[in-house]
Amino acid sequence: MSGLQLQRIFPVSPEKLFAWVTNSDKLLTWWGPEGVTIPEHELDLSRTGPWHSVMQNSDGKRFHVSGQVTHVDAPKSVGFTWAWHDEDGVRGSESHVTFTVTAAPGGAMLLIDHRDLGDGEISARHEQGWSSTLRKLEALLGTVS
Repeated sequence: MSGLQLQRIFPVSPEKLFAWVTNSDKLLTWWGPEGVTIPEHELDLSRTGPWHSVMQNSDGKRFHVSGQVTHVDAPKSVGFTWAWHDEDGVRGSESHVTFTVTAAPGGAMLLIDHRDLGDGEISARHEQGWSSTLRKLEALLGTVS
């Protein structure tokens, strides 16, 4: 099974970055790739339990994803399962995501570790999606050069 890791350093404290990646109000400002809105959700990564979101692109196409928050270790890490739903609402194969926040020179680093993605094509699509999503967070928080 394939996976990916992406990291970015932001000019904020680890505690502030952790709030941005776990609290619904902040998370919803950058969740999903550029050009996507979140018209429906139960997205709170600050506590264990179920979560879901519907991502809608500019053409109105909707993509439903859901999972379980498996652990929260504030302000260090949060883990959750991830699975897309098909057009009939059937949940597909499950992968696992961990957001890890650590202190870094000039701020805090976010590491996104997405595991159990299946073949290389699926991993590549998720890498594009997470990279686009991180650009939204960078626009909100800035980056460390």
